[in-house]
Amino acid sequence: MSEDNKTITLIVTRQDKPDSDSYEESFKVPYRKNMNVISALMEIRRNPINADGKETTPIYWDMGCLEEVCGACSMVINGKPRQSCTALIDQLEQPVRLQPMSTFPVLRDLAVDRSRMFDSLKKVKAWIPIDGTYDLGPGPRMAENKRQWSYELSKCMTCGVCLEACPNVNSKSDFIGPAAISQVRLFNSHPTGEMNKDERLEALMGEGGLAECGNSQNCVQSCPKGIPLTTSIAAMNRETVIHSFKNFFGSDHKV
Repeated sequence: MSEDNKTITLIVTRQDKPDSDSYEESFKVPYRKNMNVISALMEIRRNPINADGKETTPIYWDMGCLEEVCGACSMVINGKPRQSCTALIDQLEQPVRLQPMSTFPVLRDLAVDRSRMFDSLKKVKAWIPIDGTYDLGPGPRMAENKRQWSYELSKCMTCGVCLEACPNVNSKSDFIGPAAISQVRLFNSHPTGEMNKDERLEALMGEGGLAECGNSQNCVQSCPKGIPLTTSIAAMNRETVIHSFKNFFGSDHKV
């Protein structure tokens, strides 16, 4: 078959409303060289006809930058959570199966509510609290070796893929997940962010924190940005142990 007549098949798990049942719907999309999953979904949006030739509603999904920076277009593609903007059709087994991430509540079709992840970031204060009402001048400089690995941690785009891959993040667990833990390491390493270091460590030692990690290492294998998540988890385990000893023996003792 020539490329002019070639089609690809997408089997999409759909859900009309957050409280409705899910169902599968198949679509045939004209093939184009170098097309990704997003472009295939856009083709369906332009012409919402399913594989049976029946008119249907356009598929709903989230997207933003289309260059693996915003993290919005995460979904499960052929059984693996990933970014749909960088999932090339030519590299995927046919038919292509698209599902919403199961860790988060489904809003509609492939779009999910990632509030659980953002609430975890709030819990660990994954930011530097400066009010910005007056000029503080230039901040302290970071050592070059620290800056380099901190930059790797800063690549997190809150896509939720690591939470979807983690077996310990589920409806029966309060585990905050690897993304939030890695962000604690990032902001605690910052010369200004370390002002709230103890507060963040206390959050990791609380309910849903580091103790819930089962060390499956699925997160680091699935992260689209290659962030060393398990290294961060190990580093934060060490930091919380030191912090607990300091709390036990008193702040005047060095560990």
